[in-house]
Amino acid sequence: MWLLYAVLSAVFAALTSILAKVGIDGVNSNLAAAIRTVVVVVMSWGIVFLTNAQKGITEISRKSWIFLILSGLATGASWLCYYRALQMGQASKVVPIDKMSVVITLVLAFVFLHEEFTARSLTGCVLIGAGTLIMVI
Repeated sequence: MWLLYAVLSAVFAALTSILAKVGIDGVNSNLAAAIRTVVVVVMSWGIVFLTNAQKGITEISRKSWIFLILSGLATGASWLCYYRALQMGQASKVVPIDKMSVVITLVLAFVFLHEEFTARSLTGCVLIGAGTLIMVI
């Protein structure tokens, strides 16, 4: 099931890039990111209440709160930078560079989460890096 959600995530991320590029025309990129964020917040809380998941909020540990907040800050910084880059550059060049996050995530997962880094992972990272370079040159 995780694979289905991962594929849907990629499809929605692609739609996000195209819709955002059209939507930010003539709009301050920070304002555009803030509008997007409000929509995401409303949608997320709607799903929480629709699935009755709000009851779990009291069970969240202090450690989880800290890391979820830090993750939210990183997401906000990412979105602000992404929208600014998308407003200034071509989507076909900005998006591949943004997706270099895959390579960075693999390295960080290896260093901090002690996840396995195999020859396959290394090959994938090199291919993603090379592919990104080819697309943006």
